[in-house]
Amino acid sequence: MTRSCPSSLQPAILLGAPSFPSAIAWSDDNLIAVASGHLVTILRPDLPVGGPRGVIKIFPSQPLCVGLVERQDLLSRCLLPTTLYRDDKPVVRSISWSPLGMAANSGYLIAVCTSEGHVKIYRPPFCDYCAEWIEVVDITKRLYENLKCTEFLDIGIATLDAFDKNVSDQMDSLYKHNGKLLKENPENHSPLISADQYASRSAMLCSLVVSWSPLLHLASEYYPVCDSFSLLAVGGKSGKISLWRFHPPDCYTIDNKDVPTTVKFAGLLHAHNSWVTTISWLLFASDPSNPQILLASGSSDGSVKIWLADNDKLLKLSKMDQTSFWLLKEVMTLNAVPVSVLSVTVHVQYPSKILLAIGKVSGSFEIWLFDISSREFDKLGSYYAHDYVVTGLTWAFGGRFLYSCSQDNLVQSWILRENHLDKITLNSDMPRDSSINISRDAFDSCFGVAVSPGNLVIATVHCFDIEKLNRMYEGRVLRAAIDYFWIGGLQMDVQLKSPFSGCIEGNSSYLEKELIYWGTNIIWSLNQYQCHDKPLVLWDIITALLAFKDHNSKYTEHIIIKWITSSFLQLDMDLPSEKVLSFVSSSLSDIPSRLLHLFNIICRRVILAELDADQITGLTRKVEKLESVCPAMEKHITKWTEILLSIERELWKRLVCFSFSIFRTIMSNPETSSQHGCWYPVGLAQMEQWIASDQKHLGDQLKAIVSEVSHKKRFLANRCSAVETCSFCSASVPFESPEFGFCQCENSSDDDVKPHRLLRCVVCMQVCPITPLWYCVCCHRSGFRLAPEPLFRMSSFHVDADTFIKSSSQAVSSKPFCPLCGILLQRQQPDFLLSPRPV
Repeated sequence: MTRSCPSSLQPAILLGAPSFPSAIAWSDDNLIAVASGHLVTILRPDLPVGGPRGVIKIFPSQPLCVGLVERQDLLSRCLLPTTLYRDDKPVVRSISWSPLGMAANSGYLIAVCTSEGHVKIYRPPFCDYCAEWIEVVDITKRLYENLKCTEFLDIGIATLDAFDKNVSDQMDSLYKHNGKLLKENPENHSPLISADQYASRSAMLCSLVVSWSPLLHLASEYYPVCDSFSLLAVGGKSGKISLWRFHPPDCYTIDNKDVPTTVKFAGLLHAHNSWVTTISWLLFASDPSNPQILLASGSSDGSVKIWLADNDKLLKLSKMDQTSFWLLKEVMTLNAVPVSVLSVTVHVQYPSKILLAIGKVSGSFEIWLFDISSREFDKLGSYYAHDYVVTGLTWAFGGRFLYSCSQDNLVQSWILRENHLDKITLNSDMPRDSSINISRDAFDSCFGVAVSPGNLVIATVHCFDIEKLNRMYEGRVLRAAIDYFWIGGLQMDVQLKSPFSGCIEGNSSYLEKELIYWGTNIIWSLNQYQCHDKPLVLWDIITALLAFKDHNSKYTEHIIIKWITSSFLQLDMDLPSEKVLSFVSSSLSDIPSRLLHLFNIICRRVILAELDADQITGLTRKVEKLESVCPAMEKHITKWTEILLSIERELWKRLVCFSFSIFRTIMSNPETSSQHGCWYPVGLAQMEQWIASDQKHLGDQLKAIVSEVSHKKRFLANRCSAVETCSFCSASVPFESPEFGFCQCENSSDDDVKPHRLLRCVVCMQVCPITPLWYCVCCHRSGFRLAPEPLFRMSSFHVDADTFIKSSSQAVSSKPFCPLCGILLQRQQPDFLLSPRPV
């Protein structure tokens, strides 16, 4: 019996070869970045060979003036590396994705560190119509300016007004010769510095690794966006880590490319006495009222240090110093082998414990278990897994699995038992495209491993052995490739509670057991998205479910029903699908918005995958006569379409009721509408017409709150007007549907002229203007307004509840999420340009 496996993911060919560990990074919006030589290649895993890609080109940087030395000092021991430096073609050394919402379009920024030690920040070209990503911040120059203000004394954060004019004027008298900085007429300048001072300053400016922290915000259910930030840690040769505070934009846009990136130098952390070679962050929220941020750093002297800071304290500090982070633990190995990579995660079974994996240059790695509550540290073991330097480590499924890779080209999989790791086989049964003749036997070394947002796929980047390629063809252009492995079918720990655990012992078939593992891991992945701060990126989950649906649709529906039963109904039993869906339909108001968004995506992208978004929209408007609209439609598709309609109606009810509630609050307290960041409702007239068109499905609570807002007050402002005109012919546009509208071209003399079909905003139901719009890749709806943040964090929907009243009085604009799907909205791009695809 053949093994069941999701569809193939074809290897991605790269034109540049990686040179340093952790050369691959997978973002939370399903983009993969690879440090491939002098390029950063950005792509999507689902795109075929030859699909659109993003690129960041690396060029040599201009030297920075750190001082002048005597000519004879150039031959001193500390300056020999600088004197002999001849690399005129820098490559990418380290990359890191920012959290969601840092870019102007609410996307991701990427930090890039080069072999020259230069760090820059780039944004996606969301409105530039190009493949090359756009530079927004030069971190190295910012660090140079701050250090120059304090004359490189490292005494804190200085203002830019304190620049020493004499030092800055030295740049005009320098020239570059064979990679060295020589002085010209030194008698006309400030005093020379010693060789040791020059080497120390150069080390402070030479960066080796970058890593972005998770988004930090107040421990509140409804936090303002302006109070959140992320820290970028930059480790260098000096052993210090510079911290940079990035704030999300005040407002998001898809048509303004000149929005500045808000970044401030936060301070320096004296981490190690040697080079900082690797950094890893972890947001530790076992106590939701007081989350903590953990920073792990590794050095070339073999030391690993764990730093801890309180989330709320960091938010209140305007600047950081050595006391902002306190040393939790220092791990020093006896042989002092340099550390190459780190990976840290929270233990899936013990939320108060942290798992740390330390990869070394010797090819071995160590596993440590930290109990934050008791401050106990246990070493679970050392594993001599590879022959060469460990270039990648990553945890999956909450620490249940660990994946390691090395320059020896081995990718190994490990399962965590009670207090040790066991090696397991990593198989990939994915069929290859016949047009791709590259075999895994041609791989020479591996430089990184990354796990997908849903934890069902890992990606590795490999360099080619040129001797094993055709020198006339492949050998001329191929340098590296990304390979993929499905890991959702790996054996789970039977001690973990799972809705499939009872089926393992009674099944002797290997295929049946593997399906049980797949079902358990998919449900675990879906449950991780109940966290509001985790972006809804279900690409790998949907891909796996669709593959199983093609093979056995009943198995796919069984997984979904199991997930609904355990997550929605909080039951641990087998129930018929009709009964489960009936329970869900009757209790939608008690279900959190996050789960409704997940269910909406699964319905559209898995159960109703045969229908495109426009067909589903048309069917849901005629669901009572569904069988007459599409007679060939199966009965079970009809029931899923009905539940989809009920979910979307419930989400729209919450948005409409929330809008009227906030408007009522503003009318009673006009000063609240002028507060910075507050969300203001628009389209109330259109929402009222929607309520009137669907009276029988809407509850009395919604009707009551709408009636409280008098007609006179609702139409005080033009933004509440019910009169809408066509953007093309100025004809009136009556409200017929929240999806779209048709203008009334009655005065046209041409009988062939048809009414214009106009899109309506998914948030306010108003007719969209002729400008770039936010677009949902899941339901294909568009909008020009953003929904309020509390809408996505509702645990239930009851108008008279205290939480609803409180949230409506503290509403702020959210990131551009679709109010019906919950995924990130984006600007539509042409097919030849890269864009994220969360589903």
